[in-house]
Amino acid sequence: MKIRRAATPDDVFAAAHLFDAPPLPDATSRFLAQDHSHLLIAYVGDQPVGFVSGVETTHPDKGTEMFLYELGVDDAFLRRGIGTALVEALKALAAERGCYAMWTGTAAGDAAAQATYKKAGGSIDDGAFVSWEL
Repeated sequence: MKIRRAATPDDVFAAAHLFDAPPLPDATSRFLAQDHSHLLIAYVGDQPVGFVSGVETTHPDKGTEMFLYELGVDDAFLRRGIGTALVEALKALAAERGCYAMWTGTAAGDAAAQATYKKAGGSIDDGAFVSWEL
């Protein structure tokens, strides 16, 4: 498995089956053009099998942190460590870009997501908020 940052709309459209809905051309171009938006795609061979998206957010009194926006893995490739590897790759990118933390939310009963986030070093508070100190 290899993980690469999506650089072109074609990268995103080739992974369209991983998203909740087909990627929108204008939104895809806008997302990729923003320096603070990140889309990492996992490949097995040439096949896209998972993705993680993240957005850097900055606040005047806190600095910059990475929001893990969405994580998805093709059903045929679940339970192979792909989700964990994607989260770890986004965490490494966040640290490289000077973020002090990374965070996301999850449903209190989503055991699969919580297990993935824990494997990637996340701390889960109140069963819904996940954070990583960088």
